[in-house]
Amino acid sequence: MVRSRVSLALALLCMVASPAFAAKYFVYQLPDGSRVVTDRPQLHVGYKLVKSSRKMQGVGKVASTKVEFEPNLAKPYEGMINEVSQRYEVDKALVKAVIHTESYFNPRARSNKGATGLMQLMPATAHRYGIRNLRDPEQNIEAGVMHLHYLMEKYPDNLAHALAAYNAGEEAVHKYQGIPPYGETRRYVQKVLSYHEFYRDIH
Repeated sequence: MVRSRVSLALALLCMVASPAFAAKYFVYQLPDGSRVVTDRPQLHVGYKLVKSSRKMQGVGKVASTKVEFEPNLAKPYEGMINEVSQRYEVDKALVKAVIHTESYFNPRARSNKGATGLMQLMPATAHRYGIRNLRDPEQNIEAGVMHLHYLMEKYPDNLAHALAAYNAGEEAVHKYQGIPPYGETRRYVQKVLSYHEFYRDIH
């Protein structure tokens, strides 16, 4: 019992002494470039600590600072994206926008639900298109573009609905006859559309 109490005391002391725990406010930058303020350390993959402070003063300004898009993120995959996009007649700028939103061009990205790779596809979706290795960037892009092509044909002239289905599933879009009232999905659609415009402008 004494040892347990000593260990607990030491652990608490380390937490107090640690710079990370000494801070009261934290500003993290997410993979999509947006920033969040929290009073707890975040260990999520892709969360980058921008600022920590014991005072709130100045934290809001850091969190609201505009983050510029990084056009070179797509460079390692330009050839793959161009080739696959042309083959399935999907706008390459849209493919880049989806990848940017889904994984920030990280081929090793994996969500807690099991979505994998650049285009964050579930294994079942990939298998539907005959793709087995989602960790391979080329196969991942292939499956993702095929799925986008399918959704855009299902929702012709309504890109927002196609993107909502990519994020939340076709059943959700059917149920609500449009973009589902999910905060995550609505933010997702807006981000992809913003990135789409950005990538079209730089071509």
